[in-house]
Amino acid sequence: MTEVTNTVHASAEQANQAPTVQTVTATDILEVFAAGIRDFRAAPFYGLAVGGIYAAGGWILILLLVEFDLPFLVYPLAAGFALIAPFIATAFYAVSHDLERGTALSWGGIIGAVRGAVGRDLGWMALVTCFSLIIWMDIAALLFFGFLGLKSYGAQELLREIFTTPMGLLLLVLGNSIGAVIAFAVFSFSVTSFPMLFDRDIDFVTAMVTSVKVVIKNPKAMMIWCAVIAGLIGISLLSGLLGLLVILPVLGHASWHLYRRAIVSAKD
Repeated sequence: MTEVTNTVHASAEQANQAPTVQTVTATDILEVFAAGIRDFRAAPFYGLAVGGIYAAGGWILILLLVEFDLPFLVYPLAAGFALIAPFIATAFYAVSHDLERGTALSWGGIIGAVRGAVGRDLGWMALVTCFSLIIWMDIAALLFFGFLGLKSYGAQELLREIFTTPMGLLLLVLGNSIGAVIAFAVFSFSVTSFPMLFDRDIDFVTAMVTSVKVVIKNPKAMMIWCAVIAGLIGISLLSGLLGLLVILPVLGHASWHLYRRAIVSAKD
């Protein structure tokens, strides 16, 4: 009887702590973006360092694709690289978390906080987004082979084939359309799940479901936020990934503040 009572009490406590989705407006999006800029300006060294490492990793992968004669995967990789950005942004959640509470910042504290979160279900969430990137790269390769065949192309020849032939243009339109669908799906289940998993000891499935609920409840605001992210990532690509040094930390900090506005639980 005591065991049953304890189980009921534990279930009730868990229910009381379940994440509750709040209403988010377009004004909130502007305010969290401003908060992201403010946090970046408050601790620019951390943002530039992590953003630089992320950009360098992107360049290394791109150079490897070119070296292994796979230039057709450069653009899909560069575009899809954003899928794993929410995991990299965990460092920025840690910075914003400490700034929010007035805690002194240090690399040791940030790395320790990230390790603790990865040791929980945030690590599983990272695997989900990595798997999404792999799926996107496989689809991109299949589309390329399906439209342009198995022929090996140099960089200039590849660009000419894509932008001046009917099959190349169709590949460009279809590939970007499919990529946008995948990106929005990943956005939906990750927009608040990563900062939530950093902040709370919950399972990654609950975090993903809650993130989707946020998007469903606030479609207009989330579409605006998705468009902001897409636009800034586009600028990063056009800048040769150098824009990530600033754009990635600003988006990471802003994502933390968006989570804090979109999700409320009993502990708040």
